[in-house]
Amino acid sequence: MKTLSLLWKKYSFLLLVMFVISGLFDLRFAVVAVICMAAPVAVSFFRGRYWCGNLCPRGSFYDNVMIKFTPNKPVPKFLKSTGFRAFMVVFMLSMFGFGIKQNWGNLYGIGMVFYRLIVVTTVVGIILSLFYNQRTWCSFCPMGTLSSWVSRFKKNKRVLKVSNSCVSCKLCEKKCPIGLVPYEYKGDLLSHPDCIQCGKCVTVCPKKAIGYDQS
Repeated sequence: MKTLSLLWKKYSFLLLVMFVISGLFDLRFAVVAVICMAAPVAVSFFRGRYWCGNLCPRGSFYDNVMIKFTPNKPVPKFLKSTGFRAFMVVFMLSMFGFGIKQNWGNLYGIGMVFYRLIVVTTVVGIILSLFYNQRTWCSFCPMGTLSSWVSRFKKNKRVLKVSNSCVSCKLCEKKCPIGLVPYEYKGDLLSHPDCIQCGKCVTVCPKKAIGYDQS
Protein backbone atom coordinates (compact mmCIF):
# COMPACT_ATOMS: atom_id res chain seq x y z
CA MET A 1 0.00 0.00 0.00
CA LYS A 2 2.84 2.37 0.87
CA THR A 3 4.57 1.61 -2.43
CA LEU A 4 1.36 2.32 -4.33
CA SER A 5 0.99 5.62 -2.52
CA LEU A 6 4.55 6.64 -3.39
CA LEU A 7 4.03 5.73 -7.04
CA TRP A 8 0.84 7.79 -7.13
CA LYS A 9 2.57 10.82 -5.62
CA LYS A 10 5.39 10.53 -8.14
CA TYR A 11 3.48 9.80 -11.34
CA SER A 12 -0.13 10.96 -10.93
CA PHE A 13 0.83 14.19 -12.72
CA LEU A 14 0.53 12.11 -15.89
CA LEU A 15 -3.24 12.29 -15.37
CA LEU A 16 -2.98 16.07 -15.62
CA VAL A 17 -1.05 15.71 -18.87
CA MET A 18 -3.68 13.29 -20.21
CA PHE A 19 -6.43 15.71 -19.16
CA VAL A 20 -4.87 18.58 -21.10
CA ILE A 21 -4.29 16.46 -24.22
CA SER A 22 -7.69 14.73 -24.23
CA GLY A 23 -9.44 18.07 -23.81
CA LEU A 24 -7.92 19.23 -27.08
CA PHE A 25 -9.79 16.44 -28.88
CA ASP A 26 -13.05 16.32 -26.95
CA LEU A 27 -13.99 18.86 -24.30
CA ARG A 28 -16.49 16.47 -22.76
CA PHE A 29 -13.56 14.63 -21.15
CA ALA A 30 -12.80 17.79 -19.15
CA VAL A 31 -15.88 17.29 -16.99
CA VAL A 32 -13.90 14.72 -14.95
CA ALA A 33 -12.16 17.73 -13.39
CA VAL A 34 -15.13 17.93 -11.04
CA ILE A 35 -13.39 15.16 -9.07
CA CYS A 36 -10.38 17.37 -8.37
CA MET A 37 -12.69 20.15 -7.24
CA ALA A 38 -14.93 18.14 -4.93
CA ALA A 39 -12.47 15.55 -3.59
CA PRO A 40 -10.14 17.95 -1.70
CA VAL A 41 -13.04 19.32 0.32
CA ALA A 42 -14.58 15.88 0.89
CA VAL A 43 -11.27 14.45 2.12
CA SER A 44 -10.69 17.44 4.39
CA PHE A 45 -13.58 16.35 6.62
CA PHE A 46 -11.46 13.36 7.66
CA ARG A 47 -7.82 14.10 6.87
CA GLY A 48 -7.41 17.85 6.50
CA ARG A 49 -5.52 18.90 3.36
CA TYR A 50 -4.23 15.36 2.81
CA TRP A 51 -5.52 15.41 -0.78
CA CYS A 52 -3.35 18.41 -1.64
CA GLY A 53 -0.11 16.80 -0.53
CA ASN A 54 -0.73 13.19 -1.54
CA LEU A 55 -3.48 12.70 -4.11
CA CYS A 56 -3.70 15.84 -6.25
CA PRO A 57 -2.30 15.23 -9.79
CA ARG A 58 -1.43 18.90 -10.14
CA GLY A 59 0.37 18.83 -6.80
CA SER A 60 2.31 15.85 -8.12
CA PHE A 61 3.23 17.89 -11.20
CA TYR A 62 4.57 20.72 -9.08
CA ASP A 63 6.48 18.38 -6.75
CA ASN A 64 8.04 16.20 -9.44
CA VAL A 65 8.41 18.49 -12.44
CA MET A 66 8.39 22.14 -11.42
CA ILE A 67 10.60 21.51 -8.39
CA LYS A 68 13.46 21.14 -10.87
CA PHE A 69 13.03 24.72 -12.03
CA THR A 70 11.95 26.59 -8.91
CA PRO A 71 14.29 28.94 -7.00
CA ASN A 72 12.53 27.74 -3.82
CA LYS A 73 11.93 31.20 -2.41
CA PRO A 74 9.34 31.96 0.29
CA VAL A 75 5.82 32.68 -0.94
CA PRO A 76 4.87 36.37 -0.43
CA LYS A 77 2.72 36.84 2.66
CA PHE A 78 0.12 38.69 0.60
CA LEU A 79 -0.62 35.55 -1.43
CA LYS A 80 -1.19 33.60 1.78
CA SER A 81 -3.28 36.27 3.50
CA THR A 82 -6.84 35.47 4.55
CA GLY A 83 -8.22 38.37 2.54
CA PHE A 84 -6.57 37.35 -0.73
CA ARG A 85 -7.50 33.71 -0.28
CA ALA A 86 -11.12 34.59 0.45
CA PHE A 87 -11.15 36.80 -2.65
CA MET A 88 -9.84 33.91 -4.76
CA VAL A 89 -12.52 31.56 -3.44
CA VAL A 90 -15.31 34.01 -4.23
CA PHE A 91 -13.85 35.07 -7.59
CA MET A 92 -13.04 31.59 -8.91
CA LEU A 93 -16.26 29.96 -7.75
CA SER A 94 -18.31 32.87 -9.10
CA MET A 95 -16.63 32.62 -12.50
CA PHE A 96 -17.08 28.86 -12.46
CA GLY A 97 -20.73 29.06 -11.44
CA PHE A 98 -21.49 31.71 -14.07
CA GLY A 99 -19.82 29.59 -16.75
CA ILE A 100 -21.81 26.49 -15.80
CA LYS A 101 -25.06 28.47 -15.77
CA GLN A 102 -24.35 29.96 -19.20
CA ASN A 103 -23.63 26.54 -20.69
CA TRP A 104 -26.22 24.46 -18.83
CA GLY A 105 -27.42 21.65 -21.07
CA ASN A 106 -24.36 21.90 -23.31
CA LEU A 107 -21.81 19.29 -22.26
CA TYR A 108 -19.16 20.71 -24.58
CA GLY A 109 -19.64 24.16 -23.12
CA ILE A 110 -19.48 22.87 -19.57
CA GLY A 111 -16.38 20.90 -20.51
CA MET A 112 -14.78 24.11 -21.75
CA VAL A 113 -15.49 25.77 -18.39
CA PHE A 114 -13.67 22.97 -16.56
CA TYR A 115 -10.87 22.78 -19.12
CA ARG A 116 -10.20 26.51 -19.11
CA LEU A 117 -10.26 26.62 -15.31
CA ILE A 118 -7.74 23.81 -14.89
CA VAL A 119 -5.40 24.92 -17.67
CA VAL A 120 -5.34 28.60 -16.72
CA THR A 121 -4.78 27.96 -13.01
CA THR A 122 -2.08 25.39 -13.79
CA VAL A 123 -0.26 27.88 -16.00
CA VAL A 124 -0.51 30.48 -13.23
CA GLY A 125 0.94 27.92 -10.84
CA ILE A 126 3.80 27.15 -13.25
CA ILE A 127 4.69 30.83 -13.62
CA LEU A 128 4.65 31.38 -9.86
CA SER A 129 6.82 28.29 -9.39
CA LEU A 130 9.51 29.97 -11.47
CA PHE A 131 9.63 32.89 -9.06
CA TYR A 132 8.96 31.37 -5.64
CA ASN A 133 8.51 27.67 -4.78
CA GLN A 134 6.80 24.84 -6.61
CA ARG A 135 3.71 24.91 -4.38
CA THR A 136 3.04 28.65 -4.51
CA TRP A 137 -0.36 28.08 -6.15
CA CYS A 138 -1.32 25.72 -3.32
CA SER A 139 -0.94 28.60 -0.85
CA PHE A 140 -4.09 30.24 -2.22
CA CYS A 141 -5.76 27.55 -4.33
CA PRO A 142 -9.52 28.04 -3.80
CA MET A 143 -10.19 24.36 -3.21
CA GLY A 144 -7.20 24.13 -0.91
CA THR A 145 -8.47 27.13 1.01
CA LEU A 146 -11.92 25.58 1.39
CA SER A 147 -10.26 22.36 2.56
CA SER A 148 -8.26 24.34 5.09
CA TRP A 149 -11.39 26.00 6.43
CA VAL A 150 -13.22 22.70 6.70
CA SER A 151 -10.28 20.98 8.41
CA ARG A 152 -10.50 23.43 11.29
CA PHE A 153 -13.66 21.63 12.37
CA LYS A 154 -12.81 18.03 11.49
CA LYS A 155 -13.19 15.45 14.22
CA ASN A 156 -10.53 13.03 13.01
CA LYS A 157 -7.22 14.27 14.38
CA ARG A 158 -4.94 11.87 12.51
CA VAL A 159 -2.37 14.45 11.57
CA LEU A 160 1.38 14.78 11.86
CA LYS A 161 2.89 15.07 15.32
CA VAL A 162 6.21 16.55 16.39
CA SER A 163 7.71 14.60 19.27
CA ASN A 164 9.82 15.97 22.10
CA SER A 165 12.94 14.56 20.44
CA CYS A 166 12.80 17.54 18.07
CA VAL A 167 15.95 19.69 18.39
CA SER A 168 14.56 22.69 16.44
CA CYS A 169 17.17 22.42 13.70
CA LYS A 170 14.70 24.22 11.39
CA LEU A 171 15.28 21.87 8.46
CA CYS A 172 11.56 21.10 8.42
CA GLU A 173 10.72 24.78 8.02
CA LYS A 174 13.08 25.11 5.06
CA LYS A 175 11.59 22.04 3.41
CA CYS A 176 7.89 22.85 3.91
CA PRO A 177 6.45 24.01 0.56
CA ILE A 178 3.56 25.77 2.31
CA GLY A 179 5.84 27.76 4.60
CA LEU A 180 4.79 26.21 7.92
CA VAL A 181 7.08 25.90 10.94
CA PRO A 182 6.69 22.31 12.20
CA TYR A 183 9.22 22.56 15.03
CA GLU A 184 7.01 25.14 16.75
CA TYR A 185 4.61 22.25 17.43
CA LYS A 186 7.20 20.28 19.43
CA GLY A 187 5.45 17.83 21.74
CA ASP A 188 2.12 18.40 20.03
CA LEU A 189 0.10 17.73 16.88
CA LEU A 190 1.08 19.65 13.77
CA SER A 191 -2.49 20.87 13.66
CA HIS A 192 -2.10 23.82 11.31
CA PRO A 193 -5.10 23.67 8.91
CA ASP A 194 -2.87 24.40 5.90
CA CYS A 195 -0.58 21.40 6.45
CA ILE A 196 -0.87 19.34 3.25
CA GLN A 197 0.76 16.32 4.93
CA CYS A 198 3.20 15.92 2.03
CA GLY A 199 5.72 14.32 4.38
CA LYS A 200 8.69 16.45 3.35
CA CYS A 201 9.27 17.51 6.95
CA VAL A 202 9.15 13.84 7.95
CA THR A 203 11.84 12.76 5.50
CA VAL A 204 14.19 15.67 6.22
CA CYS A 205 14.04 15.42 10.05
CA PRO A 206 17.40 14.03 11.29
CA LYS A 207 15.85 12.91 14.58
CA LYS A 208 12.79 11.24 13.04
CA ALA A 209 10.77 13.43 15.38
CA ILE A 210 7.87 13.96 12.99
CA GLY A 211 5.32 11.31 12.08
CA TYR A 212 1.62 10.49 12.14
CA ASP A 213 -0.05 10.53 15.51
CA GLN A 214 -1.24 7.01 16.33
CA SER A 215 -3.73 7.94 19.07
